[in-house]
Amino acid sequence: MNLGKVAVTGGAGFLGSQLVRRLMPLCDHIYIIDDLSTGNRAAIPKSDQITFYEASITNEKILEEVLPHVEYIFHFACKNLVLSVENMNDDFETNLYGGYLLLQKAEECCRGLKRFVYASTTSIYSHADILPTPEFYYNIKLPYAASKFSMEHYCHVYHQMYQMPVSILRFSNVYGPGQLASNPYCGVVAKFFEAAQNQQPMIIYGDGSQTRDFTYVEDAMDAVLLAAVQENAVGTVYNVGTGMETSVLDLAKEVQKASGQKDLPLQFAPKRKVDVVQRRSILAEKIQAELNWQKPHSITEGIAKTYAWLKGVEENENLPRDN
Repeated sequence: MNLGKVAVTGGAGFLGSQLVRRLMPLCDHIYIIDDLSTGNRAAIPKSDQITFYEASITNEKILEEVLPHVEYIFHFACKNLVLSVENMNDDFETNLYGGYLLLQKAEECCRGLKRFVYASTTSIYSHADILPTPEFYYNIKLPYAASKFSMEHYCHVYHQMYQMPVSILRFSNVYGPGQLASNPYCGVVAKFFEAAQNQQPMIIYGDGSQTRDFTYVEDAMDAVLLAAVQENAVGTVYNVGTGMETSVLDLAKEVQKASGQKDLPLQFAPKRKVDVVQRRSILAEKIQAELNWQKPHSITEGIAKTYAWLKGVEENENLPRDN
């Protein structure tokens, strides 16, 4: 498989940087666009195979410079869930207008475009009435969900009007190697591991009975590559999740067990504005049947692999360095 030249927006973020690493053996060149508002420049591998632009996806000049060269676009740039409620205007500007502009420029500049993969979110389901939740459901409660779901609609519009080969993936609570707690907006898994590493209490918002469908990052990246190359993925929306509910309390126990910190205390805090979902479980039968996405990691397997990676990072940081 050779994807030629590709563009990755948000390539310095958790998912984007992990995608870049997966793409490197499969591509001739990778163009990354990221304004580093939450991304980390150090997460991007140093390689002549990569051209990095520190810019917003609303920068038309950069898009017009990059997009004529690429055959694949992986759109991962966005303002995240927490930031969306803090500044709804920024959420709209990046997640919806920025995404729409990217579609517009792709149509204008990418005459040989083979796939536009859009990273959407299961946040559009909010507190769902159907569990596990299928792709036809939606329940918009927060600005982040509104902007991401609206961008999905524009993807469908460009597919219908211009036959743009779009594919949409709705990710559910992705975690794993590459997700560091140094980013204040990282997920709960990274924060729990940081607490364990520092022997500090794990902070839980609410009573911890709320559930999520935690998806290991390797499984998420498998889904991205399948959506990029399989023809029946064009014009289609797929859930990317395990179908399993894990409570935040059970997640804390998994992290305690993996890290050997079984007596680490828990600290309960009031719910935040973004904490509107009590239960989440995602139906992923469609992507398994149509794209042959393999059975994802269990939470125990994924947490164990994440801990092994974190230990490797810690050991490498403690290695002596030449002056």
